[in-house]
Amino acid sequence: MTKIKGIVVLDNDGNRIWAKYYDPDMLVLQKEQLKFEKRLFAKTSRVNVDDVEIVMLDNMTILFKSKVDLYFYVIGGPKENELLLMSVLNCVFESMSLILRKSIEKSSVYDNMDIVMLAMDEICDKGIVLEADAVVVADKVGVRAEEVSLGKQTAAQVLQSAKDQFEKWNIYKESNKQIK
Repeated sequence: MTKIKGIVVLDNDGNRIWAKYYDPDMLVLQKEQLKFEKRLFAKTSRVNVDDVEIVMLDNMTILFKSKVDLYFYVIGGPKENELLLMSVLNCVFESMSLILRKSIEKSSVYDNMDIVMLAMDEICDKGIVLEADAVVVADKVGVRAEEVSLGKQTAAQVLQSAKDQFEKWNIYKESNKQIK
């Protein structure tokens, strides 16, 4: 079974916003974790990208993405499938985007830390990936897709919403004809 070793979110100074390490043999003490996170940030902070990047550090495969003042990391073993790690990273990022209403910045994460932590637990438990669909994760933590504004919906969601509204309008027109 494929397992990930950790998920980490750092700010643009390399300080921990949220981190969870799932491998009980890896970085047991908080001091070790913080030291690792500082080295990880030093290695990745020079790259300012919105796309996913891959880096190797301490015999671990790490995928990361940065946005505004946050860095998102998913950590796997040295031979871990990068596509799996990328799907987890994308789910983390997109879930936070839905939860925070596209305001992915440090202050928004702090303001909504309770929901962010719930979302992370919905994505992964003890290193086992439970969910890779951001809409499902957001729904499970109480953010409904219907609540997301039009600009944040996918084209399929917009079309489905329009279709539903059209059907309601037709039912309304038919019921008015029958009353007259």
